[in-house]
Amino acid sequence: MAPKITTELLAQLRQAMRNLKYVQESIQAYIVPSGDAHQSEYIAPCDCRRAFISGFDGSAGTAIVTEQHAALWTDGRYFLQAAQQMDSNWTLMKMGLKKTPTQEDWLVSVLPEGSKVGVDPLIMAADQWKNISKVLKSAGHRLVAVEENLIDVIWTDRPRRPCRPLMTLGLNYTGVSWQKKIAILRAKMTERKTSWFVVTALDEVAWLFNLRGSDVNYNPVFFAYAIVGTDTIRLFIDGDRMTDSSIRLHLQLNSDPAAEERVQVEPYNTVLATLQTICAGLAPKEKVWLSEKASHALISTIPKAHRLLTPYTPICLAKAVKNTTEIEGMKRAHVKDAIALCELFNWLEKEVPKGTVTELVASDKAREFRSQQEDFVDLSFDTISSTGPNGAIIHYKPVPETNRTLSVNEIFLLDSGAQYKDGTTDVTRTMHFGTPSAYEKECYTHVLKGHIAVSSAVFPNGTKGHLLDSFARSALWDSGLDYLHGTGHGVGAFLNVHEDPCGISYKTFADEPLEAGMIISDEPGYYEDGSFGIRIENVVLVVRAETKYNFKDRGSLTFDPITLVPIQTKMINFDSLTQKECDWVNSYHQKCQEVVGSELEKQGRLEALQWLIRETQPVSNAQ
Repeated sequence: MAPKITTELLAQLRQAMRNLKYVQESIQAYIVPSGDAHQSEYIAPCDCRRAFISGFDGSAGTAIVTEQHAALWTDGRYFLQAAQQMDSNWTLMKMGLKKTPTQEDWLVSVLPEGSKVGVDPLIMAADQWKNISKVLKSAGHRLVAVEENLIDVIWTDRPRRPCRPLMTLGLNYTGVSWQKKIAILRAKMTERKTSWFVVTALDEVAWLFNLRGSDVNYNPVFFAYAIVGTDTIRLFIDGDRMTDSSIRLHLQLNSDPAAEERVQVEPYNTVLATLQTICAGLAPKEKVWLSEKASHALISTIPKAHRLLTPYTPICLAKAVKNTTEIEGMKRAHVKDAIALCELFNWLEKEVPKGTVTELVASDKAREFRSQQEDFVDLSFDTISSTGPNGAIIHYKPVPETNRTLSVNEIFLLDSGAQYKDGTTDVTRTMHFGTPSAYEKECYTHVLKGHIAVSSAVFPNGTKGHLLDSFARSALWDSGLDYLHGTGHGVGAFLNVHEDPCGISYKTFADEPLEAGMIISDEPGYYEDGSFGIRIENVVLVVRAETKYNFKDRGSLTFDPITLVPIQTKMINFDSLTQKECDWVNSYHQKCQEVVGSELEKQGRLEALQWLIRETQPVSNAQ
């Protein structure tokens, strides 16, 4: 993969940093965050500014350009990818490693005295602004708002912002009407004595109104803000999307202006002006509630005395705990996904020995099988179809320049998922189509033991996910191995595949306690640079657990896998498994065979059914 040549782009950006047409005063550094104005993880092409200036197109990272330097910070998922995609103008800052400075410490070390550091205030989250500004100020520098995004100034062929049609979701998918969700939100506002609530995250807007869109690839969201008052609802959205009669009926846009609940639709880019007007009319003790992760531009519009900032909004917390309808929908979606993957792996076993299947062919075939299932909408992220050394690139995406042919001599890792109208899927399986080496089997078995340890964990109510992270790593640690990514993330219900506020990771202590009804992933792995990658991922539902005792009447929780795809047993060292671990594998495979097998039979996919039956035969640690 050839890196992007950025010499000329960096020269143009540095010129813009000195041009008073774009900045009120010359700046000595410019920060380019990953996200958009909604602090989204996955973004539309028009918001891929960091990728444009650096060449690195992973989902997480921050670029900083000074008059002399260009540096990019990203985490362990992307070390190999970033190194391949960036040219020699850039220094890769490997986050999470001891020797890697923070962005603000690095700026302090390289900037001349009294420097000004610029950033688009709509793109930087308020909490990040606060942290960086504080460190810079203590060192004699200033963080300044640059209203015109300097990347946009030099990006001459920047794509237009998408404005695609919307989709309504009925109660058969959501379980709760948007009017009821608004009522619950207002009850929370009353508890916190707030008059206004600002919705900034795209998935929160989509969930609140039971609407979905396609403005961002793989994420069924649309560009919008919302402001909910005690007796008003404003939706800020562009385009002619509200002319659709089904959308108008859904939002009651045709109802009597005096109707009890009516949404006012306003242009997307008027949200700041509207918020200023609202704030100008606030009584002395009135509050405006929003996420502390909202943009600095939005939050700074609200006077400090009137702000109520929280790390996770009541919408975020409510969205994470799925209701019965959403849970049933997610289970249906994962059965459909399992059918598609049984078809795929059966096909791969026949075709790979012929030497005609590449990573891209396998990726396309996975999409083809998924698209045959009812209510399929799209993929839920770029498929990670990787064989051999490409598997060690944690978030690898095959492109023609890197496309390897699958063979019987290399491990194949497939991390993929889909958006169905009834749920979002995300599953990883690691396969070998020949004979795995003893070392590959050893590493795979360590990963499997970690996966089982998390999946079968029993823990008290109130436990945060990060406390479970070491369960997944213990077997790897025993052999001096590890992996540089989190163990699990929240998953949306026909929403973003990565969803706050729950997860399992060593990296954060800001996660919320796990609750029954939350849905997260369980995905430990191991990656050998230049050789292979291994990951085993299921999506699991947090459920109540029955225990012998009940300390302090707290109650206990455990996980129930809703991903139902066989785990390849030829990769397992059975003598390394305990009886309990063998029982887990057999119980899991029995459920796969019963639930998915009956559906394969119903759909007449008999060859895939035979593959499923072969792959789910009982195992023993004596074999």
